Amino acid sequence: MNTQTLIDQAVTLHRSGNLPDAERLYRQVLAADPRDFTARHLLGVAMAQQGRGDDALKEIAAALDLRPGDADALLNHANILKTLGRTDEALTGFTRALDGRPGWPQALNNRGTVLQSLGRFDEGLADYDAALAATPDYVEALNNRGSVLQDLKRPAEALAAYDRALQLAPQYSSAFNNRGSALLDLRRFADALGCFDRALALRPDDAEAFNNRGNALQGLMRYDEAVTSYNRALALRPDYPEAQSNRGGSLQQLKRHEEALASFEQAGGQPHAFAGAAMAALNLCDWKRAAVIGAQMPARIAAGEAVPPWVLLGYSSEEALQLQCARNVIQSRFANFPLAMAKGGYRHDRLRLAYISSDFVHHPVAAQIAQLIETHDRERFEVLGISTGPDDGSAQRRRLTSAFDQFHDVKDYPSRAVAVMVRGLEVDVLVDLNGHTQGDNFDILSHRPAPVQATWLGYAGTTGAPFIDCLIADRVVAPNAEAFSEKLAYLPNCFFPTDTSNAIGTPPSRAKAGLPENGFVFCSFNNNWKFTAPVFAVWMRLLEQVPGSVLWLKKPGDAAAENLRRAAHEQGIDSQRLVFAAVAPLDVHFARHALADLFLDTLPYNAHATACDALWAGLPVLTCKGTAYAGRVAASMLHAAGLPELVTENAQDYENLALELAQDPARLKSLREKLAGRNSALFDTPRFARDIEALFSGMLAAKTS
Repeated sequence: MNTQTLIDQAVTLHRSGNLPDAERLYRQVLAADPRDFTARHLLGVAMAQQGRGDDALKEIAAALDLRPGDADALLNHANILKTLGRTDEALTGFTRALDGRPGWPQALNNRGTVLQSLGRFDEGLADYDAALAATPDYVEALNNRGSVLQDLKRPAEALAAYDRALQLAPQYSSAFNNRGSALLDLRRFADALGCFDRALALRPDDAEAFNNRGNALQGLMRYDEAVTSYNRALALRPDYPEAQSNRGGSLQQLKRHEEALASFEQAGGQPHAFAGAAMAALNLCDWKRAAVIGAQMPARIAAGEAVPPWVLLGYSSEEALQLQCARNVIQSRFANFPLAMAKGGYRHDRLRLAYISSDFVHHPVAAQIAQLIETHDRERFEVLGISTGPDDGSAQRRRLTSAFDQFHDVKDYPSRAVAVMVRGLEVDVLVDLNGHTQGDNFDILSHRPAPVQATWLGYAGTTGAPFIDCLIADRVVAPNAEAFSEKLAYLPNCFFPTDTSNAIGTPPSRAKAGLPENGFVFCSFNNNWKFTAPVFAVWMRLLEQVPGSVLWLKKPGDAAAENLRRAAHEQGIDSQRLVFAAVAPLDVHFARHALADLFLDTLPYNAHATACDALWAGLPVLTCKGTAYAGRVAASMLHAAGLPELVTENAQDYENLALELAQDPARLKSLREKLAGRNSALFDTPRFARDIEALFSGMLAAKTS
């Protein structure tokens, strides 16, 4: 039998998927004629299809020695290099194939995938577009075009590419999965869920689609179902760290912190999983695990890892580290910044001021700013609300929608569309109330839709974002300008607004609150993730030195409560001296502060709204002034409230003063009397409004002069 007949038979077997027999025949040809290009080339292709990439590469390289410019061999050689992760060499190979066959759609598409993997998204898009210009119905290139448009943060255009691919190939499961991913970017979670269900109907064993389906369910706040979807993904692919990490996120939302921590740890060293484990350890008051995690943070951040900055605040008060952490996150999200939409000022009779937030719901930020929005001077300011989060139907939401002159619900808008809208509204000063918190607005703000962009209140630290001009603070919380990427805009008193319309109800009895009838009551209604081992040790020493005293805490989850009781017992304190307060209506919560004697603050993250609530309720707050913004908030409040004597400079002074106050009822009574009138700068909303309005006017004047 001649070699051509063998090759024809081998090709037939190859096309039918019988790779071992095809390989056997190719080898027979080469035994007769080692210089047969076709047999050498196709043997390499068959080896690659059987997962033997290194061997395949050698065979096709040998074929190219026989015909150096053969475009098909160059393409296949580059494909194998790509599969082996040798992307730079693959890129060169695809370019050589295109030199031999200019405009070749398959080579353009494949080169585009390599450029995309290298982060060269614009070049990848250009290759996909060139492939589609030659072959408009090239379904794979349409799918890839959608993918790179998502990388370029252009999800609406990506959606159009996927839609075209699905018109041409209605059973294309990958395009359904990717379309769902684009819908996630657009926050159209219900539509995304439908796409993932279609993808899974076509390919029921697709772990990635189950993972993405879980993400859609998370977006819909259907966390139990999300966990089930992640479990399906992990059953199909047990070594799927992203699904494991996302599962931890849903468990955390369900306050199943112990399971969440285990899931994050199983996800390995992934940045998202590391951050999730960090928060889970704090929520559990598992300080041994937290110590291990905290020790890793400086090196990870120094290496450029995008650790969520709000997680770091619970671990470290090192300002330089916080700045680097914030910058890492911004750099990881924005390879390039969009062109600024608003470059100059406008000529308005009233300054057009917009607040943007995902938290215009039942949330501490909304609670703190509501009265300020109502108090703004409408003769000089037009005040807009831009809501990027869901409507929870709460009274707080209704109050805010009424308080703003215009209220825009944009939760379902793409980021660029929101930016275009803000630009169209001719906003003079855009104030971001999120910073680095969940639901942040950086994708919108990166377009610079307003001449002046400021950050305030929601996040206690720098954003590290070059498109944020100013950070609103005061000289107590932010004395060190070098720790911030923004220009600091100082208010004359505390940066923290208050709501003086909050009603204080009738205090319950001590017995009803679970407190002893007699004995000193230390309290800290902070969320328990702010508790740290050193601070808790101080509290236990105070209980030891003040007979009959108790520590009254906001009720945590069961696992955290058990860890706190265990820690008390290990330090020689009866765990029954920890009393946990259940959730109560706001007026009752304010009222029950009267049952406590002294509020004890935390470090490195202070009480913020919680300290404000205590002071409004008339309860003295003792703080230790930290070295970073998040740890200096209570100090700022106490200065504005006229109680600077309750601000200590170190842990020993904090402990000493707490003990002195517990043993001096007259001194505590005097402090309560100072708070009783609520006539300090801290609780003067009209004065606060005039002060912050002066800041806004000054910011705009400086920008447009």
